[in-house]
Amino acid sequence: MSYKTIVVEVKDKTLWVGLNRPKTLNAMNFDMINEVIDAYTQLDEDPDIGVGVMYGLNGNFSSGGDMDMMLGLNEQTGHVWNNKMRRLCMLLRNCGKPTIAMVRGWCIGGGNEWQLYNDLCIASENATFGQSGAKVGALPVVGATQYLPILMGDRRAREMLFLAKRYSAAEAKESGLINEVVPDDKLEATAEEWSATINSHAPATLRYMKTSLNFLGDLHYPSWMHGSELLNAVWNNEQSVEGMNAFKEKRRADFSQFPR
Repeated sequence: MSYKTIVVEVKDKTLWVGLNRPKTLNAMNFDMINEVIDAYTQLDEDPDIGVGVMYGLNGNFSSGGDMDMMLGLNEQTGHVWNNKMRRLCMLLRNCGKPTIAMVRGWCIGGGNEWQLYNDLCIASENATFGQSGAKVGALPVVGATQYLPILMGDRRAREMLFLAKRYSAAEAKESGLINEVVPDDKLEATAEEWSATINSHAPATLRYMKTSLNFLGDLHYPSWMHGSELLNAVWNNEQSVEGMNAFKEKRRADFSQFPR
């Protein structure tokens, strides 16, 4: 498969997957998610690769879902998109090999959910994390509502989601959302060091530990199924259209027109 929206490299038994849609701050669309799924299938199936690293090119991890794409979703295409998000998450969680999110810049909305799919997260000091769904009429139920309470605690998760609050890298580490914060010029070297350490360990043990560690999160799988259908009801409704158009037009969304 040739890639248009990501850059893929295998180096020292590590798969590096770079998100690469610079004009949209690496916003995700159908092309990108199909390509990322293809790349991580290689991680799952290739016995010569032991770690996967997901990162963003051009100074940002990901700004989340592509607004033009999301505005065009309907009941049928939204169902397909939601399933692809779930498929990517389960691929990363079930591949039996540790995965790392290497984050600099924006890691917002669906971008933050993608970093949640990974086992570990290392961030540059300039990284910003958050969920913007409440501001734009989207619904962060393909990772955020499932895993944020586990990592940050229920109260912090509700704070991030209800207030659409953003967190600096230091705040994200303090809350338990991510593992480590390093100077920007040390980010790649740290990810390489962690990958080398993991690749030096017993692969079977890593697989079994990951399976056991995933147990609590795996109990949330029904929430994924329910969340996907809830999200399908949001696509192209009046509130999401207002919120997403407001984002594109760089104005504050007017949700006062809708009954509370």
